[in-house]
Amino acid sequence: MKIAIGSDKSGFPAKEAIKAYLTEAGLAFDDLGTIDLEHVQPYYQVASQVAPLVQKGSYDKAVLICGTGAGMSVVANKYKGVYAVACEGVYSAKMARAINNANILCMGGWIVGPEMAVEMVKTFLSTAWCQDLEDWRAENMHKFAVKVNEIEESIYGA
Repeated sequence: MKIAIGSDKSGFPAKEAIKAYLTEAGLAFDDLGTIDLEHVQPYYQVASQVAPLVQKGSYDKAVLICGTGAGMSVVANKYKGVYAVACEGVYSAKMARAINNANILCMGGWIVGPEMAVEMVKTFLSTAWCQDLEDWRAENMHKFAVKVNEIEESIYGA
């Protein structure tokens, strides 16, 4: 699995903690936003760099961190096939994957501390779509995915 990570200034401390975890876990990743506090990028710039790379499959998953996670998710979700969810805890990170098949985890550096951010990333990356769901719910998720795809096609085309 190849992972992209990026943040603005507000998400920088959490991003650095996540990078340390990913390195320790031996997971491949690239830091694509706000490399240091001398060269700060705004949330919309970072998200608009990362989301198209997830869209075209250069990265399997991504983690984006701004002040609240909302700005990153708003921008990232402008790209067809990108499912970015702003989460505030481990449970929402798990359900973003299990139910929504999210491929980008967004979070807020003003909301979650670095330790919580790492736990959220661990959960997000280790949860599969429909994992731990009852059969009937998993079946519905697959049906819903078809409908979401139809909505995307009606907006973006093929």
